[in-house]
Amino acid sequence: MSSGADAVGPDVVGPDAALVVIDMQDVFAVPPSPWASPDYPRALAGTRRLLPAFTGRTVLTRYVAPAVPDGAWRAYFDQWPFALVPEDDPLYEITDLADVVAAGAPVVTRTTFGKWGPELAAATRDAGTLVVAGVATDCCVISTALAAADAGRRVLVVEDACAGSTPENHERALEIMRLYAPLIEVATVADMLGAL
Repeated sequence: MSSGADAVGPDVVGPDAALVVIDMQDVFAVPPSPWASPDYPRALAGTRRLLPAFTGRTVLTRYVAPAVPDGAWRAYFDQWPFALVPEDDPLYEITDLADVVAAGAPVVTRTTFGKWGPELAAATRDAGTLVVAGVATDCCVISTALAAADAGRRVLVVEDACAGSTPENHERALEIMRLYAPLIEVATVADMLGAL
């Protein structure tokens, strides 16, 4: 773990742990999308390192815009009209991990930043521990991690398999999530692979 904490122990990461890969989509990866994360390549590389350890226990999530924004989402999409496209638009494709999807990993699609809910609980087979990677640390990752922790799941956020909207926002989000220990812990790819 980071910040001088003890490393993730093997008693924490059991055989039922699931890898949840949050929103590794073109909209967060490919400029000129204004949502493209500058550290997306690092998050992808870290996620790729984790995948072999979670064969058959990996779930991907996907953000899509609502067909008709409601409530506060109307003002949000007034600011980001480029993203108000149908869910089958190439902008929302999981391109870099298409092989994982083709191999049968389930994909949970939601119109909310947080992906936790009955669909993700079912797709992870109600795993007690969720290992979380993906983008953006300061948006969809933190929203998912907090809700899953509230639901009683132990959440291990893999800092070098995540990327934020900026490097600074990535670090801020990690610091916020560290406040939720032991419900949420922040680890590295090396920590995780050493604990499995």
